[in-house]
Amino acid sequence: MAYQPSSLRLRAAASALQAGGVVACPTEAVWGLSCDPENDEAVARVLQLKGRPVEKGLILVAASVSQLGFLISELPADQRQLLDDSWPGPNTWLVPHRNRVQPWIHGAFDTVAVRVSSHPVVRSLCRAFGGPLVSTSANPAGAQPARCGFQVLRYFGGELDGLLPGAVGAAGRPSQIRDLKTGRVIRA
Repeated sequence: MAYQPSSLRLRAAASALQAGGVVACPTEAVWGLSCDPENDEAVARVLQLKGRPVEKGLILVAASVSQLGFLISELPADQRQLLDDSWPGPNTWLVPHRNRVQPWIHGAFDTVAVRVSSHPVVRSLCRAFGGPLVSTSANPAGAQPARCGFQVLRYFGGELDGLLPGAVGAAGRPSQIRDLKTGRVIRA
């Protein structure tokens, strides 16, 4: 059976996120760093920790399709079907943001990367927080993504506001990223 964090740990992590903190947790293939996508200071911290430029954009991860409804409800039926067929799971899609997400999330693009996770820990965290979260691999730019909690601590140590225990899922590499409009694979 998959690990589920205790309600105490989830409440503490959600409180940290709501207060502008950065929390690490396992995802389908690697550990991720999460924060409130509406909090510019929290996102700036994630970008600083990773050494990632804001222009590259970030992924929003959710516990359910409904948490992303504000972005996908107006998509054509065939595009919605593609999303429904691939979620939950390690499939990230670039969808038009229509200025419904902050510029520090979509970066220099007219699309935003979104995923409904299949991992129980990140799904529980999104539910406890009450919406989608930033999710980016827990590693400085150019370093290998963390696959174990101790690697996250080695990279970021006391700079995090929380770490939910658990193991990464069975996916062998970070989520595939595809453009919803063209079907083109951006990251295999």
